[in-house]
Amino acid sequence: MATTGPRRSSARAPGTASEENASAATRRKRDGAPRAAAPARSTPTAVAAAAARQLVELTGRELEGVAGLERTEDGWEVLVEVVEVRRIPDTTDVLALYEVTVDDDGALEGYRRRRRYVRGTPGED
Repeated sequence: MATTGPRRSSARAPGTASEENASAATRRKRDGAPRAAAPARSTPTAVAAAAARQLVELTGRELEGVAGLERTEDGWEVLVEVVEVRRIPDTTDVLALYEVTVDDDGALEGYRRRRRYVRGTPGED
């Protein structure tokens, strides 16, 4: 049996593996316990989506869209528009605007309906 090229041994030099393990253990002791990553701050988009999703789950209404988003001292205030009553034609649907308050992570703290109106009706804007 002819071999081409030098033969390589897969065995390590005696003590090498245990020395590597010992130095890794020493580094872990010196560095302390693994550190948890700092929690990422929620983005405005994620907060608005979470607020809308939670409102829809609670009310059972159909989401129309997010109409406003404002940062507050305690978290966020999100204005969410939902369909309260479907009608034919859809230009006569009854919509509602809800004010949803969430904390910095997007967890629901409260909500209230601010107004109810027919789609296409000029508003207070």
